[in-house]
Amino acid sequence: MPEIVTSLPLLLITGVLAYLLGSVPFGLVITKAFGLGNLREIGSGNIGATNVLRTGSKPAALATLLLDSGKGAIAVLAARFMVGEDAAQLAGLMAFLGHLFPVWLGFKGGKGVATYLGTLLALSFPAGIAACLTWLLVAAIFRISSLSALVAAVAMPVALIGLGRSDMVMLAIALGALIWVRHAGNIRRIANGTEAKIGNKGK
Repeated sequence: MPEIVTSLPLLLITGVLAYLLGSVPFGLVITKAFGLGNLREIGSGNIGATNVLRTGSKPAALATLLLDSGKGAIAVLAARFMVGEDAAQLAGLMAFLGHLFPVWLGFKGGKGVATYLGTLLALSFPAGIAACLTWLLVAAIFRISSLSALVAAVAMPVALIGLGRSDMVMLAIALGALIWVRHAGNIRRIANGTEAKIGNKGK
């Protein structure tokens, strides 16, 4: 963990603002703007980029990926610039929680992979690149988005130690644990061989 030097009231304000930013359901906004229907009734019903891809619109999926990752990155960078490193890590955590449990959707949100990657890229660019490359490598081999995310989440704490960012390890463990919890259904389908491949319709 980073050294806590920011006052509690300022950390609380930072956390709330980051959570509200993270809560914006860009997947739903994008699919509606593209006229693709109700994302909750498509594929898995998830609000993330992987499910947006199941609408058949790659531009919509790309836009969702960039916006969902961007809200994590913006929360981190804004908090770092205006407050400090301790606030930046808190902002990353709260933006991630906002995506998973958005107040606007009755606390039923996405699985957080894009926001996770954006948060890592902003906190430590080398660590974020390592996470993205891990995701891409596993995806290229197995063509399973959820498996790629699960492997990246497990690899990150070790990668951060190797990169000299031990101050981020606890945050990476917390985010990774949440990714695994949110992918419980995917883990069951991976185990029994029914998990959908990238580009195919499914859950």
